[in-house]
Amino acid sequence: MSFFRRLFRRRSETALLDEQAAYARSYGDRTGEIVRVEPLPPKQPETVFPEELTGELLRRAFETKLDSRRHHAAH
Repeated sequence: MSFFRRLFRRRSETALLDEQAAYARSYGDRTGEIVRVEPLPPKQPETVFPEELTGELLRRAFETKLDSRRHHAAH
């Protein structure tokens, strides 16, 4: 119970802060650092798969991709 009393007691020992001191305490000192914000590049559109995509077509496409990687790695 003493924890709660200490938590919510009025702190008479703390001095009142003026606006500048409160701002500095909350946000820190201002620096001369200049930051430039640049927009992100546009997102690539998501790939839309055809309705007739089956497991077999997907397996063949994967095999083709692996074969092309092996072909590029050999050269």
